Amino acid sequence: MAQQIFPTKGNLINTKKSLELANVGFELLDRKRNIIIREMMTLIDRAAHVQEQIDDCYEQAYLALQRANIAHGVVSDIAAAVPEENGLSLTSRSVMGIEIPIVRLETQPLELSYGFMFSSALLDEAYIKFDSVKKLTAQLAEIENSVYRLATAVNKTQKRANALKNIIIPRLSSTVKTITDSLEEKEREDFSRLKVIKAQNQKK
Repeated sequence: MAQQIFPTKGNLINTKKSLELANVGFELLDRKRNIIIREMMTLIDRAAHVQEQIDDCYEQAYLALQRANIAHGVVSDIAAAVPEENGLSLTSRSVMGIEIPIVRLETQPLELSYGFMFSSALLDEAYIKFDSVKKLTAQLAEIENSVYRLATAVNKTQKRANALKNIIIPRLSSTVKTITDSLEEKEREDFSRLKVIKAQNQKK
């Protein structure tokens, strides 16, 4: 149940200030939502482009690996010689107060970690292609995580904006109208009372 506010000029001034702040808050939230959506749409376009690159690169990498397996047999022993990736780092940037991840994969000159005696250009090609997939996957992970965080922020911002637009602002507007009507009615009553008192005084 809404709190009863007494129809006084002080309460009218305070309620009008609250209404003004609510309108400003709604405008700011609406701008924030639009900025976040623009950023998110840009990232979605990038994600689609990177995903296409990954799909093409994976296709070429598995085809090269298949050829290498045909030429040399299963190359699991050679694959075991490939070192683990430890050049991945994670930082962040802020977009309208939202922490967006930045995934960095330290780029180093590509060095083959296996001998040439039991390998061929087919295996080298597979190795190079999968290295490209690794780098593209790091990019995609950053973009997709950013999109998820931005989408969550849009949802929260939209809920707050809707609460202001559909609940708080109408309620404050109604309160301003109620208090204004009550004060005007009181002024009319006081004016009528003064007229009656003045008329009585004139008769005397």
